[in-house]
Amino acid sequence: MPIRPATEQDLPAIKAIYDAEVREGISTFATEPPELDYWRVRLHSTAPGDHVLVADDADGVLGYSYSSSYRPRAAYGHTRESSVYLAPRARGRGLGRGLYDELLAAMRADDVRLVVAVVALPNDASRALHLGCGFSSVGVLHEVGHKFGRWIDTELFERRLT
Repeated sequence: MPIRPATEQDLPAIKAIYDAEVREGISTFATEPPELDYWRVRLHSTAPGDHVLVADDADGVLGYSYSSSYRPRAAYGHTRESSVYLAPRARGRGLGRGLYDELLAAMRADDVRLVVAVVALPNDASRALHLGCGFSSVGVLHEVGHKFGRWIDTELFERRLT
């Protein structure tokens, strides 16, 4: 599957993948789907280390990965938070690994030092993806989110790029 930088034309598909997870999953703690402009801001960020990539085929976008600021303070400038989301039809095919490999390479080229990822638990596939991409688990935040009437833990992962 080709992996490439996202374009404006990809934003509705990115939004659709994310919105489904907002409504049905725990991979995001968002409870309302964001407007398309939310994705437009991510796409057009010029901050070093900020990227939005997509994987697609003839039928459209299969998944996407993105990196963005970890925290707003200047001292965190060489740290990015990353995420990967896949359409249901694309899961279990190694696509998440491909998206992460490309995203990590792009961040490395931008002199990002540390990548942080947050995985809502339970999520064996996402845990395996992060560990397989060289991330290390650095701890669990217990009952940090509340969605669908239950408390959810998150596991924090980090990957050093230098």
